[in-house]
Amino acid sequence: MQLRLIAGALLGALAFVSPVSAQSFSELARSSGTPQIPGLKIVYLAPLGNPADAPWKNIIAHQTEGPAGSARALAVQQNKNPGKRGVMLWVETDGTVYWATPETAITTHGDGANRNDNKYIDNSKTFRNVVKTNSIGVEFVGNYPDVAKPATPEQVEAWLVLLRFLQERYRIPAENVYAHNWIDYKDHRYCEGCDLAQKARALNHVPSPVKQSGAVSK
Repeated sequence: MQLRLIAGALLGALAFVSPVSAQSFSELARSSGTPQIPGLKIVYLAPLGNPADAPWKNIIAHQTEGPAGSARALAVQQNKNPGKRGVMLWVETDGTVYWATPETAITTHGDGANRNDNKYIDNSKTFRNVVKTNSIGVEFVGNYPDVAKPATPEQVEAWLVLLRFLQERYRIPAENVYAHNWIDYKDHRYCEGCDLAQKARALNHVPSPVKQSGAVSK
C-alpha cells in the first residue's frame, strides 16, 4: 500500500510538469523575480535574483509542530528576521509554498549536522558538513499536536514539484536531499522529514546541465 502511495505521488508530480519541457522547466526554475511553476503555488515574500549568488548545495526536509494554517505567519516572521531559527521555505497543509527570505539569506535551521551514528544514512559525508550555510531548509507545517502525523497528500504533491524546482535552480543532486533526522539528533517520537526525503530520493531527479555561451557545460 505504501509503495502504491509513493508511486502515485511521484506520477502526480511528473504529470503536473509534463506540459513544460525539461529545458523550459530548467530555464524557468533559474529565472529571477517570482517564477510560477505549473502545479505549484508559490507566494514570494522575497523575489528571486541570480541563483549563482546562492551557496546552496543541500536540501533539508523539516516538519514543525505548528498547526495547520500557520505557514504564512511563520514565513512572514522569517521574512522580518531572516537569520532567526527557521527556514527559507514554508509549506502549508494545502500545498501552498511561502518563499520567506532572499535566496542568499542564511537562516538558522538544523543543529550543526551532529549525527554521526550512521543510523539512517552514511554520516561520514554529512557530519559537520550539511549545515545552515550550505543547505536550503523546507519546513512542512501541520503536525500539531501529534508530531508523528505525516505530511498531507497536498504537501507531498507540492514537495515533489518544489524539489525539482530547487534542484534545477541550484544544481542539487538527489543524493544531497536529507531529512532533518538523518543529519541531526531529533525527537525520539518520530523521524522528522524522513518520509519526505525518501520520496525525494526515489524521484531521483537529475538537474539539467547549464547552457553557457551557446554551449552546454559538463
